[in-house]
Amino acid sequence: MSAEVKKVAVTDVTPNLRRGGDVRVLLSPLTVGATSGFMGTVTLEPGEYVCEHYHPYSEEFVHLVRGIVSLTIDGTTLELHPGDSAMVPIGLRHRLVNTGCVQAQAVFHLGPLAPKPELGHVDTEFLPGHEDVPAPQVGGPVGADA
Repeated sequence: MSAEVKKVAVTDVTPNLRRGGDVRVLLSPLTVGATSGFMGTVTLEPGEYVCEHYHPYSEEFVHLVRGIVSLTIDGTTLELHPGDSAMVPIGLRHRLVNTGCVQAQAVFHLGPLAPKPELGHVDTEFLPGHEDVPAPQVGGPVGADA
């Protein structure tokens, strides 16, 4: 049996604003039947940030496409410029901040997948007023609501 070949446009995915910025999970178990990880984009306006969190089962790979951001991983801060990439090891707290004066955009990939979607992401900080916004969904049966 062969896997379905499918494309997902960034405009096909509803942005999630819960953790800050515009986070869109593009390729995942829900969208394309991925079995080893998931990929998406994050767009941050100047001064915006993605709240601190960690992934108990996954490494996270971040590649900056546009802008300047600071990625703080377990107390160490890296300044990323377009074309720079960094890896967040499993279990380390991290936070992403647009420190530049233009919109920043990054691509991220996490793998392997957590045993259950709800175990894949642990928030250690919350964006004020967004505590009740649902978290982005990356697991579950293919074709289920995201």
